Amino acid sequence: MSLQAISTLPKSETVQGLIVILHGWGANAQDVAALASFLDLPNYQFLFPDAPFPFPHAPAGRMWYNFPESDGAMGSPAFYEQPELVESRNQLTKWLLSLEQSTGIPLERTILGGFSQGGAMTLDVGLTLPLAALMVLSGYLHAPSRILEQSSTSSPILIVHGRQDQVVPLAASHQARDGLLALKRSVQYHELDMGHEIPPIVLGLMQSFIEESRFLPDSSA
Repeated sequence: MSLQAISTLPKSETVQGLIVILHGWGANAQDVAALASFLDLPNYQFLFPDAPFPFPHAPAGRMWYNFPESDGAMGSPAFYEQPELVESRNQLTKWLLSLEQSTGIPLERTILGGFSQGGAMTLDVGLTLPLAALMVLSGYLHAPSRILEQSSTSSPILIVHGRQDQVVPLAASHQARDGLLALKRSVQYHELDMGHEIPPIVLGLMQSFIEESRFLPDSSA
């Protein structure tokens, strides 16, 4: 099955790239689609996919996978191989690889980002693909040893996390940052006085990361 997504076309005739943003647990594509209107990026197309699985606690909610009953299972090799996560990983990878055919924009000019569980999926899948960049908002690593071992990309990575986040611990962001830096990945890391959210200051960091980085042609135009 292919992922269903909300698409926002570029306002300019000159298209520089594609930005894909993944929603968090229990949300849906509508939850993050508004980001396109808050980012001043007229040369980019946006895609916001729905996760494959229905959320059991809200009719309109979606999820990339459900969480284990035991917190100790998070980050374990068994968690990395749980069926829902494997299915979402496969579907998201295939969908991303298919986008050049439908949009005309190659992976090398595609930025993948996500919030919370979507940020975890961004690291899980994005570190194995030749994407232009990754943006991880309040995210985490599913199984640090497995994901970092399989990392093959040199894409620059933006990580933003709140010091008051009571949903995804700040330590999870430190773990991702330190693991990526140990692999000599290019990481732009920001800790902010906020909770589990995407306030205007985070939008500004996303805007600057995209504009100031040199991973896309004519990014300063």
